[in-house]
Amino acid sequence: MHPDTWLISQGRPTELGDPLNFQPTMASNFRLPGERYYNRTEGTETAGALEELIGGIEGGRTLAFSTGMAAVAAVFDSLAVGSTLVIPEDPYHATNGLAVEGERQGRWTVRRLDLADTDAWVAAAVDADLLWVETPANPLMTVADLPAICSAPRKEGCLVAVDGTFATPLVQKPLELGADISMHSATKFIGGHSDLMAGVLTVSDDVLYDDLWNRRVRLGSTIGGLEAFLAIRGARTLPLRMERSMENAAILAERLDVHSDIARVRYPGLPSHDTHAHAAKFMDGFGAMMSFDVVGSGERASAVVEHTSIVNNATSLGGIESTWERRALIPGQETMPPTLIRFSVGCENVDDLWADITAALEATKN
Repeated sequence: MHPDTWLISQGRPTELGDPLNFQPTMASNFRLPGERYYNRTEGTETAGALEELIGGIEGGRTLAFSTGMAAVAAVFDSLAVGSTLVIPEDPYHATNGLAVEGERQGRWTVRRLDLADTDAWVAAAVDADLLWVETPANPLMTVADLPAICSAPRKEGCLVAVDGTFATPLVQKPLELGADISMHSATKFIGGHSDLMAGVLTVSDDVLYDDLWNRRVRLGSTIGGLEAFLAIRGARTLPLRMERSMENAAILAERLDVHSDIARVRYPGLPSHDTHAHAAKFMDGFGAMMSFDVVGSGERASAVVEHTSIVNNATSLGGIESTWERRALIPGQETMPPTLIRFSVGCENVDDLWADITAALEATKN
């Protein structure tokens, strides 16, 4: 089945007289004996339907978590004391915080690599225990050469995990390229409506699945019934939303790239992007995320994001509505370029978005 058909048709009740959708199961425990006895351990039918949906388009078995960071934490928790963890130089700030804290506690050693330096990642696989690849990267939009990294010779037991939140499971499929774990913050594009928090991990190895399942139970990070219901509803329209958002993003990136008030655009779909060749090699589209630097100061960038009536000045991303923010103002992101704006492109009319953006740029000129 094509992904758009799968996401609409699967993960539904099948008995005659059933509703078309699993309803949110608002329960912590269940009467015994039965298939389920406690929500934290077994989850709900609704969560199982979400896992079926995502696993079907990722090509593996999926576990749903309460947040994206809960999913990341479960993977990091699998590292033995003294392990070597390889992460990008500028990963998502919460992932970086988790890596730093684990190193401070002596649980692992952190090695940071430039995502664009494929040779360095390939070399690192020989003696690392976990390669955590975030691609496209947040918020600098660097794309890793996943086919090369995933196929590199590895130390026995070394795992390759890919945070593909910016790409979604429609745009890149890490497991098909040889990764062990595919991770997404379902809070973002999968949910798509800025009204839930969830994370998913998909793996193809049954032993790894069982290990992560046990860690989810012990960490207490099973997804709730209502969140699973909302994530399913969002996932059913993911292909439609991504098609429109990516179309808008490509148009806006090209227009911003030649605008006199924009110093730099970071979008993998632009041929001028540093890692465009990587993206073109294996991604099915270039996503709906970008970042760009405005001409001027950080104060001007702050003014730009506050001068729009359609694009929302808000953190997080992946909703049907467009959002942007001055990323250097986010705690943990102070090292980002002060004029950088991270832009999550939504499904509005592209010309209305462009008029809103150019009006904000014009209003903030010195």
